[in-house]
Amino acid sequence: MKTVKMLGLLACAVALSGCLDTDTERGLAGAAGGAVIADVTGGNALTGAVIGGAAGVFCDDLRVCR
Repeated sequence: MKTVKMLGLLACAVALSGCLDTDTERGLAGAAGGAVIADVTGGNALTGAVIGGAAGVFCDDLRVCR
C-alpha cells in the first residue's frame, strides 16, 4: 500500500511542478511533499520537509523543473 501512495504522490508532484513559478512556491510545495513522503515511509517529517524544501528551491537553478 505504501508503494501505491508513493507513486500517487510522485505523480501529483510532477503534475504540479509546472504550475509553480517562483522559488518560494516551489520551496513550499517541496517542503509539504517532503514531509508527507517522509511520514508515509516512516521517516522524520521535519527532515523530509527540509530536504523537500531545499530541492524545491534549487530545482530551477539546476534546470530540473523547467
